[in-house]
Amino acid sequence: MLDKSYFDDLETRDPDARAADIAARLPEQISRAQALPGYADALSGVDAPSITTRDALAGLPVLRKSELSRAQAESSPFGGFTTKPAHAFSHVFQSPGPIYEPSSNAPDWWRMGRFLHAVGIGEGDIVQNCFGYHLTPAGMIFESGARAVGAAVLPAGTGQTELQVIAARDIGTTAYAGTPDYLKVILEKADEMGVTLQITKAAVGGGALFPSLRDYYRERGIFCLQSYATADLGCIAYETPAMEGLIVDENVIVEIVTPGTGDPVPEGEVGEVVVTTLNPDYPLIRFATGDLSAVLAGTSPCGRTNVRIKGWMGRADQTTKIKGMFVRPEQVAALVAHHPEITRARVIASRAGEQDVMTVRIESPGGDKAAYAASVAQLLKLKGQIEVVEPGSLPKDGLVIEDQRTYD
Repeated sequence: MLDKSYFDDLETRDPDARAADIAARLPEQISRAQALPGYADALSGVDAPSITTRDALAGLPVLRKSELSRAQAESSPFGGFTTKPAHAFSHVFQSPGPIYEPSSNAPDWWRMGRFLHAVGIGEGDIVQNCFGYHLTPAGMIFESGARAVGAAVLPAGTGQTELQVIAARDIGTTAYAGTPDYLKVILEKADEMGVTLQITKAAVGGGALFPSLRDYYRERGIFCLQSYATADLGCIAYETPAMEGLIVDENVIVEIVTPGTGDPVPEGEVGEVVVTTLNPDYPLIRFATGDLSAVLAGTSPCGRTNVRIKGWMGRADQTTKIKGMFVRPEQVAALVAHHPEITRARVIASRAGEQDVMTVRIESPGGDKAAYAASVAQLLKLKGQIEVVEPGSLPKDGLVIEDQRTYD
């Protein structure tokens, strides 16, 4: 039987009420972003009051992490994408890249409270937070969520597993936050030491929660759910006791688009996750995560009514080196855009006679094969074999570049 308690009324509101809320808040966020140096070019001339729906939002350009990184290199530390200077935030974090992210002590600024509540964590719990606190924001992201639900925190980080076991035993931690696999390391160390722990709940992220690992925790009496969050955006989506996809957070707008483009794919198809956050401090508009997922049709049995996604399904950045040249999803998108009759294209890298072979499969009702070959050479900077296939025949798995080469 599913737990029907909710973090707040927003999770179960009527979809029309949610759409009306977006219609009111999204134009304000677009206008807020337009005033920032980072968006001076991308959002110039956009009529912010008209951007009230996902369909209207889809007409705006996508912001990629590479662009954010370049902007930060030119205008440290946030590249002109925040509404406050660095000193006005409570924390400044650094992720690999480097990419710098702001943080605030405002309640649940990262929006992790919903997820921890769904796990069942709340007042009376002590969370052993095994996410890192050094430079990167994951530890603080989950700590802010614990504060939002009234739980205490043991800021454990990673490593020193024996000390982790001793602290969990002495303090009586009841919940774990961290990567999916590290809790197993702690539990096995506890077994080795002959220590019984009181952990019965686990909120995990930062990696895939494989079914076998969830089963392992269940057999040990630990209820485990997963979240999808990034350092730039905070919580994007979270699992609930229904365990049927991940519910999109109430303060972000998620789109699934064809990799390398900003074009939304039909519901159910795999594509790149693009997120617009309604956080007024850091208004990221159509921020490309580089992750693949798909919208899950219908409404969750848990009673939450927001859109569901299937979870992490791979990386959208399929950039592949063929014949010594990089081929990128953006180039494949440009090929499709160059010929209106093309509905989809897929680059396949293979080997023949110890040499790379590039095959470009093009969905088209016909078309000029020679013209397609010329466009491939021009836009992909490589010559390749052209195969024209029927519209709808290419797999709808989010791949636009498929590397079939093996190096055994």
